[in-house]
Amino acid sequence: MAAELTLKTFDEKVMKSKVPVLVDFFAEWCGPCTMLAPTINELANEANGRFEVYKVNVDKEPDLADKFGVSSIPTLVVIENGKVKTRSVGLKSKEAILAMLA
Repeated sequence: MAAELTLKTFDEKVMKSKVPVLVDFFAEWCGPCTMLAPTINELANEANGRFEVYKVNVDKEPDLADKFGVSSIPTLVVIENGKVKTRSVGLKSKEAILAMLA
């Protein structure tokens, strides 16, 4: 299961990671976010150290959402070596998300 990040834990877990990190910006009231959640958790369970997967609740962490320019959810951001590698807005298939991480 993908762990939730806060502003306090974000830099340590994401920006300093040695592997690519998928960050799912979501909200509990968001229908597409709810539909995407099982895929995000599945990826987190299958990562095996190749990448990390985390979630950011935009209602609880608006500063993080602002920092990454999140205006629509779900927004997926792949961060590698402390920099945004790619981003996507909306519902995506597992295969499309894995392609973002490749």
